[in-house]
Amino acid sequence: MTISNNQRRKMRSAARLYAVQALFQMESSGQTVDAVIVEFEDHRFGAVYDEAEMNEGDIDTFRKLMERAVDDQAAIDQATDRALVAKWPLGRIDPTLRALFRAAGAEMQEKSTPPKVIITEFVDIAGAFFPEGKEPRFVNAVLDHMAHEIMPEKF
Repeated sequence: MTISNNQRRKMRSAARLYAVQALFQMESSGQTVDAVIVEFEDHRFGAVYDEAEMNEGDIDTFRKLMERAVDDQAAIDQATDRALVAKWPLGRIDPTLRALFRAAGAEMQEKSTPPKVIITEFVDIAGAFFPEGKEPRFVNAVLDHMAHEIMPEKF
């Protein structure tokens, strides 16, 4: 079966969303990265909940984001801290946003996806989690700062 470019893009978008959810779950439950990856691949990818089918995620993208987010967490968190206002260190922000910044930072560390794509994708995810709030604009500003620091050669 051949997968269209549009379908592949949707699968990568779903993998990014799943990575944010999985990183949040790791932080809140103390599970290991391996345990969370297995759970998501076995129970979330393509699952049906209350008549809503979850998108099939790109497993390679999901695994890369998860492993890079864990392996490079200190560097990603430091880049995020530098992008945040001094009064709001990473530890004080919403755990969902923390997970989002870690997943986005992991993708930036790969340096293969254009920064504009990463920022747009994760701003959209922020909008899904915080549809009424200012968080998407906040995420845009933080990720733009992080991208300039982590991927200066792309600007």
